[in-house]
Amino acid sequence: MKTKKGYVSKIRVLKMSRTPLVCFSLNNENCLIAAHSLNFLADVDENMQVVVAGEFNDRKQFVVKKYSVIGKTKIMIEFEAMQKDLSLN
Repeated sequence: MKTKKGYVSKIRVLKMSRTPLVCFSLNNENCLIAAHSLNFLADVDENMQVVVAGEFNDRKQFVVKKYSVIGKTKIMIEFEAMQKDLSLN
């Protein structure tokens, strides 16, 4: 299994199903994620830094099996923003 580190861009859902197929770019390289794709959508936003592990398919797309966000996830950022809003009221 190969690992890559970089910044995420162009997140889009290609196929909605029980396990959605999500496509994104990592340093301008096309990546696909099906396993854990719902968690990925909740955790990762554009311009976030991640480390991914997976393999290339026949179309030279990197198929992600595992990922990790470097720094705070999208849910963490939104939760902290919500807490700040509540404390201001």
